[in-house]
Amino acid sequence: MSKARNLLYVYPQSLNFANRQGSARNITVKVQFMYGEDPSNAMPVIFGKSSCPEFSKEAYTAVVYHNRSPDFHEEIKIKLPATLTDHHHLLFTFYHVSCQQKQNTPLETPVGYTWIPMLQNGRLKTGQFCLPVSLEKPPQAYSVLSPEVPLPGMKWVDNHKGVFNVEVVAVSSLHTQDPYLDKFFALVHALDEHMFPVRIGDMRIMENNLENELKSSISALNSSQLEPVVRFLHLLLDKLILLVVRPPVIAGQIVNLGQASFEAMASIINRLHKNLDGNQDQHGRNSLLASYIYYVFRLPNTYPNSPSPGPGGLGGSVHYATMARSAVRPASLNLNRSRSLSNSNPDISGTPTSPDDEVRSIIGTKLFHEELALQWVVCSGSVREAALQQAWFFFELMVKSMVHHLYFADKLDAPRKNRFPERFTDDVTALVSTIAGDIVSRFQKDTEMVERLNTSLAFFLNDLLSIMDRGFVFTLIKTCYKQVSSKLYSLTNPSNLVSLRLDFLRIICSHEHYVTLNLPCSLLTPPASPSPSVSSATSQSSGFSTNVQDQKIANMFELSVPFRQQHYLAGLVLTELAVILDPDAEGLFGLHKKVINMVHNLLSSHDSDPRYADPQVKARVAMLYLPLIGVIMETVPQLYDFTESSRSLLICLLWVLKNADESVLQKWFTDLSVLQLNRLLDLLYLCVSCFEYKGKKVFERMNSLTFKKSKDMRAKLEEAILGSIGARQEMVRRSRGQLERSPSGSAFGSQENLRWRKDMTHWRQNTEKLDKSRAEIEHEALIDGNLATEANLIILDTLEIVVQTVSVTESKESILGGVLKVLLHSMACNQSALYLQHCFATQRALVSKFPELLFEEETEQCADLCLRLLRHCSSSIGTIRSHASASLYLLMRQNFEIGNNFARVKMQVTMSLSSLVGTSQNFNEEFLRRSLKTILTYAEEDLELRETTFPDQVQDLVFNLHMILSDTVKMKEHQEDPEMLIDLMYRIAKGYQNSPDLRLTWLQNMAGKHSERSNHAESAQCLVHSAALVAEYLSMLEDRKYLPVGCVTFQNISSNVLEESAVSDDVVSPDEEGICSGKYFTEAGLVGLLEQAAASFSMAGMYEAVNEVYKVLIPIHEANRDAKKLSTIHGKLQEAFSKIVHQDGKRMFGTYFRVGFYGTKFGDLDEQEFVYKEPAITKLAEISHRLEGFYGERFGEDVLEVIKDSNPVDKCKLDPNKAYIQITYVEPYFDTYEMKDRITYFDKNYNLRRFMYCTPFTLDGRAHGDLHEQFKRKTILTTSHAFPYIKTRINVIHKEEIILTPIEVAIEDMQKKTQELAFATHQDPADPKMLQMVLQGSVGTTVNQGPLEVAQVFLSEIPNDPKLFRHHNKLRLCFKDFTKRCEDALRKNKSLIGPDQKEYQRELERNYHRLKEALQPLINRKIPQLYKAVLPVTCHRDSFSRMSLRKMEI
Repeated sequence: MSKARNLLYVYPQSLNFANRQGSARNITVKVQFMYGEDPSNAMPVIFGKSSCPEFSKEAYTAVVYHNRSPDFHEEIKIKLPATLTDHHHLLFTFYHVSCQQKQNTPLETPVGYTWIPMLQNGRLKTGQFCLPVSLEKPPQAYSVLSPEVPLPGMKWVDNHKGVFNVEVVAVSSLHTQDPYLDKFFALVHALDEHMFPVRIGDMRIMENNLENELKSSISALNSSQLEPVVRFLHLLLDKLILLVVRPPVIAGQIVNLGQASFEAMASIINRLHKNLDGNQDQHGRNSLLASYIYYVFRLPNTYPNSPSPGPGGLGGSVHYATMARSAVRPASLNLNRSRSLSNSNPDISGTPTSPDDEVRSIIGTKLFHEELALQWVVCSGSVREAALQQAWFFFELMVKSMVHHLYFADKLDAPRKNRFPERFTDDVTALVSTIAGDIVSRFQKDTEMVERLNTSLAFFLNDLLSIMDRGFVFTLIKTCYKQVSSKLYSLTNPSNLVSLRLDFLRIICSHEHYVTLNLPCSLLTPPASPSPSVSSATSQSSGFSTNVQDQKIANMFELSVPFRQQHYLAGLVLTELAVILDPDAEGLFGLHKKVINMVHNLLSSHDSDPRYADPQVKARVAMLYLPLIGVIMETVPQLYDFTESSRSLLICLLWVLKNADESVLQKWFTDLSVLQLNRLLDLLYLCVSCFEYKGKKVFERMNSLTFKKSKDMRAKLEEAILGSIGARQEMVRRSRGQLERSPSGSAFGSQENLRWRKDMTHWRQNTEKLDKSRAEIEHEALIDGNLATEANLIILDTLEIVVQTVSVTESKESILGGVLKVLLHSMACNQSALYLQHCFATQRALVSKFPELLFEEETEQCADLCLRLLRHCSSSIGTIRSHASASLYLLMRQNFEIGNNFARVKMQVTMSLSSLVGTSQNFNEEFLRRSLKTILTYAEEDLELRETTFPDQVQDLVFNLHMILSDTVKMKEHQEDPEMLIDLMYRIAKGYQNSPDLRLTWLQNMAGKHSERSNHAESAQCLVHSAALVAEYLSMLEDRKYLPVGCVTFQNISSNVLEESAVSDDVVSPDEEGICSGKYFTEAGLVGLLEQAAASFSMAGMYEAVNEVYKVLIPIHEANRDAKKLSTIHGKLQEAFSKIVHQDGKRMFGTYFRVGFYGTKFGDLDEQEFVYKEPAITKLAEISHRLEGFYGERFGEDVLEVIKDSNPVDKCKLDPNKAYIQITYVEPYFDTYEMKDRITYFDKNYNLRRFMYCTPFTLDGRAHGDLHEQFKRKTILTTSHAFPYIKTRINVIHKEEIILTPIEVAIEDMQKKTQELAFATHQDPADPKMLQMVLQGSVGTTVNQGPLEVAQVFLSEIPNDPKLFRHHNKLRLCFKDFTKRCEDALRKNKSLIGPDQKEYQRELERNYHRLKEALQPLINRKIPQLYKAVLPVTCHRDSFSRMSLRKMEI
């Protein structure tokens, strides 16, 4: 408490003078604080009101006019004297005040007196009083008595009844105002002062009864009120600790109060904690108790200048066993302690010969921490529970006591093993062991309490590491670990207990000398047991200087027994990491984030610690974490999600690789197997991906998303609280997981559905501004860029070490391939110019040292390298361009020097540029041209190779590259025109017919473009063509029966594929250097292409084609006995066929349009006609709008015109200054014989080459006329290739027209109507609405040009022209069939309708009968000429086709 207070507040409340005789109406009360009975004994302690003196001797209440029973509302504040006696009292004098003063009558007349003695049995008297009032002045010596006592000869108002109500309240830091506390303090004071007997209330406590009373008062402390306990807490705890440390000697006997005091402390502290739960810090510690430990608590015998009686100062029979103190330090601490003393009962000692000996035998045994540990170990029941609940308090108290003891006993320089007696260490061991047992046994029941206990125990052990023997504390940690481990074996879900163990370890490892405690400089020899101690004095200076001995390196990189013994805490941390990250560990998935954060935070603290700034020292620290590399290598598959935890773990790995001693890493790499080294390279590859620089735009996008998300969440919360959706429903929705799930709920951070429980949901205002400023985003991007550069440079250094290590081994090829793979991957990512310069230097060194690696082993990597170098040759940064150009030139030179020919690199570079041109969006050909110029200059100035063909070959290559770049320019022009772009790529690919590698590259570029636009069928076709091309050349190279024999094998997938047939052998030889050398010209390449094709067909919904692709693949896998692949393929086939069944009638593949271009503005496209394949359900208006928009923008909207009809275009009638487009919807067309094979929807929509559209016309030029004059023109288009093809528009190469006469038009219409009726009737499930619609159109009376009119126009008379006989007869038979179908449809409808539609059914039937009657004579009229005796038929069977007027056009 900052300031002592001792105040008394008096509140006069009411007075009842109704039964008092005499004049007493205008009443006031005078209040005085008296120290004696004389009127002059009033003390000036009453606080004055404003504008009055500060203190006065009396205070009056306001006069209540004409009221014999007034109420008062005053507050009188009194400053209490520090020391009160029995004579101090409050005196109340009642006055009648005359309002109209008469002569000889005083202004005030006393009408009564009463008082309150301030002390009663030594306690301050406060509370509510109802006092009797005396009519006369009180007699002598009244102040020690209460007015309730009937004094003889005194007159009282209303016969000594209580008539005056008053309340007295004290606010005092001197008076406890609690009987239990008063009694305890009085007894302790009596012991201090040696005053007997003690008077407490009405009791007199004699010395022989003092022990029992003291013990009972200690146990009764729990009954005291909370407020006084809080006010007097520090004093109370001091007194209890004093009783523990200095057991009183009562009547010659030492009274051991340790247990009683400990129990009282435990219950008081627990009570405080429960009732003051709002007054806690972030660790859950009550701030009142924490401040006591921090500021107040001292060992009772260490108070400065405390009086110390000499050794003979026993005085009487009661004394404290005090320590004799010299001016410097307690002399008694040097006493010989060899005599055995009972730890649990100090009453049993040796055989003292005198009181002095008795005292000496006890001196030094009662150190507070020792007694506290002992009492805690032996306690049980509710006391033990209370101590466990607030273990932190006792642990911190114990630690402070230990530190004070060491300081005042001048033992801080003593060896740690000798600082504390064995019995104390035994007690601490027992205590830690039992508490660990509690954590293990109760963690499922008392979760919150166990979490606090676990944390407290960890902080305690952390503190002990600073003051006790390191080996001893490690033994304690080991004890805890053993208990947890034995419990873990029996648990099905161990995550909660492992989580507690992680918290425990994290706190212990936060020790300031964590690194030193791990003995970073010692060798991995089996340590002496227990581990040697590190003294505080040498903890800083124990140097990091010893050299690494050539010991068993593997032990340093594995969590081996020697490693874990030597580097104990680091071993525990890494073991936890290994256990939790183990993919087979069940139930520990949720702890990934926690354990990774622990390691990450440790390394962060080492990195920023100035003590370890020196690189040699940091290498020593990194040695403690070498096994981390192995642990992370085991978890590579789990790290591909790039969550925050994965990044943290990889940062830890990079930190170790950066700071570890290079020679140690090199030795370890030498010991690793090829498999392990490759795994390490996979890890480095992963790091490159993980720390790739994302750029400012990504941060801006993330920022806007975060801001939007926060606004969404706020809106949801407001809605839940205020609006349409109740908070209860919101809670239910949340608990069922119906709200948006976080996208980051993946491998290293499982997202649990938290309900809105106060203890679980940490609802806090986000301190960060969600919407970040531009400067903050730029700063984040800068940090991200720096991290990317740093990470990649560490990776590059590691790769250098790997190369140095393996360059002398036999297995270098496979490892160097992996190194190159990582290097190439890093080149492909966004990198800083600084990194790229170093990267290119490493790459050049690698190629120069191991040229055969690229040119003989890793041909695929060579292609990749060419691609990466070319990409950087087009960089906008000059330094990158110059480095990339140098690398590319040296690559060519190296290749040339090996075989005097660089066909391979030449081919790879050409292919790479083709690939780059075909796929890259932001490719800059201007910068690339500059780089090519640089390469040319290098070749020209290379003196060594001037006389060879090398310069010419480079010139040849550069010329080819310039040609490809000019294609790029064209492609950029058509970037917005997808059809034109694909056409151009198609043309480029066709130009490489003699160069299979390049053709393949462009086919793949096209596949990529189609995929981007979701043209999966076309993408699949590109891949099939690629596979056919590969198969063609593979069959030349090697004759394997299970491989496809070439393009022919792929005919069933697409008829177009034959164009991939190899050109004659004399033009291309597949075994020539540089030809067919790409990764796809292998069996594995072929398989890969086919698998990709199958996947694309599947995405396009063309499952039948998937089957055809797998027909080619299955024999290959069968020949290789690859059961796993076959199993996968058959699974996919089952899936494909299931989809065919389930999606029957629901698949749509495409819509086709004929598009004609007319006008010189179109250039090459003028007068060209194409069939365009558009996505399914594209309307004519949509494609029209798209093309009109595109060409309108290109030529100007006033220049472009769309021809609305589908009639033949007469070029002469068109405006030469305009551009015209004609768009017509077309349908696939099949001859009758084709329909036999084209049964399913897929059959009718695959391998399409012929399309048809119809144009109605009349002979006089109108489009539509009466039935007898209505002609129809059918136009059949044939395309150069079948759809789907490797492009979405194909040229029309052939056009054919069929003109139908009016009767033929009528026959077609009637056939169509009959088909509609048949379909509606037999539909399954039945569709009544559709059936009725078709029926209404067939038999309805109101139908213009309906069936009846058709019959009347064409069947009423037999035609004069014999050529039309057959048409007449065909139409007649059509009507017969039609009436039959109508009857079937009516019957079906009757079975489907409900009672409400019966009248409608009758109406339909009446209409049908009318129609049938009208048609009857027309249908029955036969043409006799057609029914003559049958002659041998010599004419063409298809009379319909023969009789039609045909016009052919090419």
